[in-house]
Amino acid sequence: MKYFVYFRFESTPMDQNKKGVWLTVLVAAIGYFVDVYDLQLFNIISKSSLRGIGITDQAVIDRYDYILLLWQLGGMLAGGIFWGIMGDKMGRKSVLFGSIIMYSIANILNAFVLDLTQYAIIRFIAGFGLAGELGAAITLVSEVMHKEKRGYGTMIVVTMGALGAVAAALISKVDLQWMGFANWQMSYLIGGALGLLLLALRMGTFESTMFEKVKESNASKGNFTILFTNKKRLKKYIACILIGMPVWYCVGILIKFSEKFAITNAISGETINIGFSIMYSFIGLSFGDLLSGWLSQFFKSRKKVINGYLVATLLLVFAYLFLTGISSSLFYFLCFLIGTATGYWALFVSMAAEQFGTNIRATVTTTAPNFVRGAVIPVTLTYKWLEAQSNDITAALIMGLIILALAFISLASLPETFGKDLNYIEED
Repeated sequence: MKYFVYFRFESTPMDQNKKGVWLTVLVAAIGYFVDVYDLQLFNIISKSSLRGIGITDQAVIDRYDYILLLWQLGGMLAGGIFWGIMGDKMGRKSVLFGSIIMYSIANILNAFVLDLTQYAIIRFIAGFGLAGELGAAITLVSEVMHKEKRGYGTMIVVTMGALGAVAAALISKVDLQWMGFANWQMSYLIGGALGLLLLALRMGTFESTMFEKVKESNASKGNFTILFTNKKRLKKYIACILIGMPVWYCVGILIKFSEKFAITNAISGETINIGFSIMYSFIGLSFGDLLSGWLSQFFKSRKKVINGYLVATLLLVFAYLFLTGISSSLFYFLCFLIGTATGYWALFVSMAAEQFGTNIRATVTTTAPNFVRGAVIPVTLTYKWLEAQSNDITAALIMGLIILALAFISLASLPETFGKDLNYIEED
């Protein structure tokens, strides 16, 4: 049985004016900047915001810090499926701006929460909105740019996005109290305002020609179930998800619990601050994405570059977990290097987009990164269980080796996609 058929389109992405193409890339990049800003801002200010709504018991703060994260991740899992399907049914551009509106409004509302119930609901809504931006952005950029150059577009989107975490860390450290609003409230308000201002750039962007042609056809669009009804497609889909897992293992375990690892390894100098750990790791991630995108274009390969990054990640995991007595400055430099080594997020999402046909591409490109993010839940729970059986270093090492092994195996199973013609659809 054939799994896809090719279309001959009357126009190609390069028929669209270059100014419009790059404006679309810019809007997608800024949107992802605000997306990552909000995503990491919560990790940075969640505890201070809980104190801000009147919770003083540290044990309760620690517990609800994790519970609220689960609500946000739950929203992202649900939103990933919803926005992905809508991207293939209604269009990439509609999802891009719909998701930006949702998480921007959620950011603003987050500044006014009064209790834990309200906070949990808003984080779920924010997660739901955040789930749509990256997949829609990468799908749109991949389809409007020339097949030999689209790596540059996705490189810009993800590199710009990673800087959103840096902005979140810096803004959270500035005294922003104004008109009775606390620092954590102003940080959320700034994120919401940035997202709403972005909507002003909506004019001038355009929809993917590939999507418009498929929209006119009778092909099944956004049918999430066809990923599971064919063994070959399912294998590819799972492989795409597993390739991205090391990124969020490093962010969700190594960086998230950096304060704990620093104590275990007797890091000397100033006390390690999670906000700075996140900031330095995402500076590295931004640099790594920029470099990986360029390397992918230079070598004309996604797989070779990702494979090299996975090897670097493996070596740095050992260094991070087993170097003891180093200075805080060197520890932060390790955070930067880990970020750099996991800076293949753009290539991971690009590969996911390039593995599947136009009628299911947005669904895959949106759900895959959100399932990777959502996998932080079982990964963290497993890490906590292993930690109880042994210690934090052993637990993190075991999780890292398993996740990296699965990523290597999955990468080897997928075909190279650099320069692949994306003008085709998947059959039911």
